[in-house]
Amino acid sequence: MPGVRKQVGATGTRTVTISFAGFNRAWAAWIGDRLERRGTRVVFQRWDPPVETPLEETLRDLMLAPGRILVVLSEWYFQLGPRSHEEWNRALREVVADDPDRFAAVNITTSRIPAATAVFGAADLTNVGADEAERRLLARLDLPTEPLPDPADDRRGPRYPADTPEVWGGVPRRNTRFTGRESLLNDAYHALQEAGSGAGVVTLHGMSGVGKTQLAAEYVYRFGSEYDVVWWVSAEKRVTYRQKLAELAPALGLSTGAEYGERLRAARDALRRGEPYSRWLLVLDGADEPEHIWDLVPTGPGHVLITSRNPEWSEHNSNMLEVPVYDRVESVAFIRRRAPRLTHAEADQLAEALEDLPLLLDQTAGWLNDSDMSVDEYIALLEGGIDQDVVKVSADFPLAFQTAWSILLNKLRETVPESVDLLRLCTFFAPGSVPVRLLKEMPSGALPEQLTGLMNDPLLWNRAIGQLRQYSVVRLESHEAGSDEAPSSGEALYLHRMVHQIVHKDIPERHQKEFADVVRRALAAADPGRPTDTQLWPRYAEITPHLKFADVLQSTEPAVQTLVLNCLRYMYLSGEYRAGIKLGERAMTAWKELLGETHSRVWDLSYHYANVLRAVGDYAGTEAIERAAVDHLRVERGPQDLEHLRAAGGLAADLRGLGQYDEAAELSGWVLDAYRELLGEQDSRTLNAQNNLGTSLRLLGRYSEALELNRRTLEARRQLLLARHAWTLYSEINYATDLRLLGRYGEAESLQAQSVRVHRIVMGRDNPQTLRAEHNLALCQYRMGEWDKAKELFTRVLERCERVLGESDPLTVMFAASQCCFAREHGDIDQARDISERVLGSYTDMLGETHPYTAGTRGNHALILRNVGERDTAHAIVEKALADMTQAVGEQHPWTLGCAINASALRNLVGDPEGAAELTEATIARATEVLGRTHPLTLSSRIAHAADLRGLRDRQRADKIETEALDDLAATLGAQHVHTVSARSRNRPYWDFEPQMI
Repeated sequence: MPGVRKQVGATGTRTVTISFAGFNRAWAAWIGDRLERRGTRVVFQRWDPPVETPLEETLRDLMLAPGRILVVLSEWYFQLGPRSHEEWNRALREVVADDPDRFAAVNITTSRIPAATAVFGAADLTNVGADEAERRLLARLDLPTEPLPDPADDRRGPRYPADTPEVWGGVPRRNTRFTGRESLLNDAYHALQEAGSGAGVVTLHGMSGVGKTQLAAEYVYRFGSEYDVVWWVSAEKRVTYRQKLAELAPALGLSTGAEYGERLRAARDALRRGEPYSRWLLVLDGADEPEHIWDLVPTGPGHVLITSRNPEWSEHNSNMLEVPVYDRVESVAFIRRRAPRLTHAEADQLAEALEDLPLLLDQTAGWLNDSDMSVDEYIALLEGGIDQDVVKVSADFPLAFQTAWSILLNKLRETVPESVDLLRLCTFFAPGSVPVRLLKEMPSGALPEQLTGLMNDPLLWNRAIGQLRQYSVVRLESHEAGSDEAPSSGEALYLHRMVHQIVHKDIPERHQKEFADVVRRALAAADPGRPTDTQLWPRYAEITPHLKFADVLQSTEPAVQTLVLNCLRYMYLSGEYRAGIKLGERAMTAWKELLGETHSRVWDLSYHYANVLRAVGDYAGTEAIERAAVDHLRVERGPQDLEHLRAAGGLAADLRGLGQYDEAAELSGWVLDAYRELLGEQDSRTLNAQNNLGTSLRLLGRYSEALELNRRTLEARRQLLLARHAWTLYSEINYATDLRLLGRYGEAESLQAQSVRVHRIVMGRDNPQTLRAEHNLALCQYRMGEWDKAKELFTRVLERCERVLGESDPLTVMFAASQCCFAREHGDIDQARDISERVLGSYTDMLGETHPYTAGTRGNHALILRNVGERDTAHAIVEKALADMTQAVGEQHPWTLGCAINASALRNLVGDPEGAAELTEATIARATEVLGRTHPLTLSSRIAHAADLRGLRDRQRADKIETEALDDLAATLGAQHVHTVSARSRNRPYWDFEPQMI
């Protein structure tokens, strides 16, 4: 806190020095603001007396401060040093009593404080509101107490400390033993205050156990009065972070539905805009993987405080503050407050042995204070070393940590042995927030005998938790935002990562399976059972981080295996592809070994695993998985088996990804017929197969057939699944895409714009399906000639997709292909060339030289080279693209026809007008047959052919063809449509290859 603050209001010569413990900074700030408004000059003096200086001398030094000295009395003020009440009473009688007019005080605590503080004549500010507290403060300082008029500048001062911010959630309880760290707290405060709007991000980084979380919590309590919103989220996992951030939306009073994506979007938008609150603080605790969540860190007028072991946050525009171990003075002060029976020398000795690590100091000093063991005896145990067969758990651990923990666990076993069972049970959840309520919700018959008593006896449960809390092994967490007291049973316990690792390693092998089974069954019981329901995604986000630690993949229980499959499905649908691939890969290995290569669960798993692999473009890998499943299930169960049909549908998707469209369409049609026969027209599985066939038809260029099939699928899904279901929304993208490819741009844009709004609400802005919907809308706007809208949306969608999925993801590459086409015609040609080279390289690496996407993007690249004057190179590339596309999909395919239009333009430029005219004439015939006379692609080929004839000086034919084409363009797209206007101006048409979803 600055030493002197600028006066506000009337001027005056009166000065007041406020002496306060750093713990009570919020009170000092509020008091100073109240005095400054009345023209009083305020000096802030943080009270932190050095232990080696007599208390009387420190108090006399305080009297050197200017003006009257106002002491903020609390238990914290007297604990610094630390000093006994006897020492304080003696010093107060000797120093303050001799000059009482220099001192005044306010009392902000109901705790016991030294009796001699009566000499201050303190005004009691406890249990009163802000107005009454201000009146008592002013009266104690002999200042006028009449209310002031509202300030003309509408300045907002610090909040009254007894009032919490308007929105307050997830913040841990204040650590009443917090010690030191004053410079770090002040550095964090000033770094955030001095940052510009949207740049207020500070990361507290350091090793495990160093006290980052406690430091962040103390920051909240000291400076929280300056914010209207304080929201604390666990950020160890992306899914958990998204869930907790989504929960902010209702707390902000935002009008949203229950959908997870809608709440997440609304919360992020509200923070960015600063509405309804601009003074907000978001704390991201345990954000050790910045590459997974940095794109979700909100910008706006508020502040973000991050705790992390990972210094790579410096690469993401964060101000970095390293949190070291305690310095020795802080260690000694902390130990003596935690263990008052220890002398200064003993505390120093213990701090040296424990390497000043705050977590270890906290846990060790707590039980050592209750023990009759001397510090020398304890240190002798530490110096005895650890068993040679014990492997060090982490480089973060001090050498003495494991030995110290073995001593602590022995202490717990002697007092409340059930606390050790509870602690061990917690280590089969992920470190951090442990949802023990899931254990409490289990039927007693599902628990082993040694845990039944603990779970069913509230007194024993509370005693076990109380013992763990006493030694700072765990802390209670409550899911009620703003709650200061957790329910006695505890909805969640916070278990530090270091504690988690060392306790888990200590569990006897005979108990490990038993504890793991309990947690597995608890997680399985919490499975909502519907991963396709976006409203249930927050529950899956809570469950998934614990799968690994409960070792669910080693369970043969059907409910646990179903949980794994549902979580994998959730990861696929929510766009958590990387996490899904990790889970699927581990599950495939574990289940094949546990169940056998051909067990039915393995085929279930292979289907879901293939989905996430396919989502990242590994089509060859997924084809191998799905083909093996299809071959086995056909022989084992017959072609009409539902599992076989599902695998066959997956194989068709792989074939689409590999560019084998005829085979994919044939297989998709067969699967659809089989589902219709077995399940009927309206079953969701039949509709899924119908959707897939529509996609196959679109990739074959059979746009009208795809449109009709997707229309029926959309209507059926709206009836069966309702309008906001993810699959219904997916059908809207498909139908709008078909409309656009058929040249019905207005209809396509109208449907897609409405669908985008619903996608953002239901799925969230960064869900891959939402990004697909927005991309299709940008394409609709582009075709409609709404170039400004299209440019903004193309750019925004590509940037978000790169952040969420990475630059090499198939969706990102698809979006980049559209972006470079737009940039070629309406942006920066150099940017277009750079993007195009990356897109072409990505498709070549991903799909190979002969894939249609490689051929199509190569043709796009030729147009860029044409525009920069590299005609010969462009001509050679476009001819290769035409040949490769013809070979891949046939000469009748719309993609081949589009390549031909581009190739004819390049033939003219290199002096082959005859070849150009011959090509466009053949293209008109094929396009008319495949797409119809008035399809935009056919019209483009007619306009191009007229230009070619004009180049051959056959003006009569050219004029006739051009006039007819212009009339058809005006009738089809409108006289003022950009394509019509461009054709009328005799700008030669071109065609952009557009990669499609598979």
